[in-house]
Amino acid sequence: RKVVLGTRHVRPFSFKMPSLKTFRIKAKLGKKMKQNRPLPNWIRLRTDNTIRYNSKRRHWRRTKLNI
Repeated sequence: RKVVLGTRHVRPFSFKMPSLKTFRIKAKLGKKMKQNRPLPNWIRLRTDNTIRYNSKRRHWRRTKLNI
């Protein structure tokens, strides 16, 4: 359920993310940021295009991390 104030959308009430994160959470988020990238082109060349894309790619809005 979203609340609309004027032209600006506000996040749902159930979503809470503290601005002061623990180091453990910050390290996990950093690792997930590094993992979430496309496949390097040299891998495609090395494997003769058998690996074409990163199948574990994550979109920030579609799939959440549940941290």
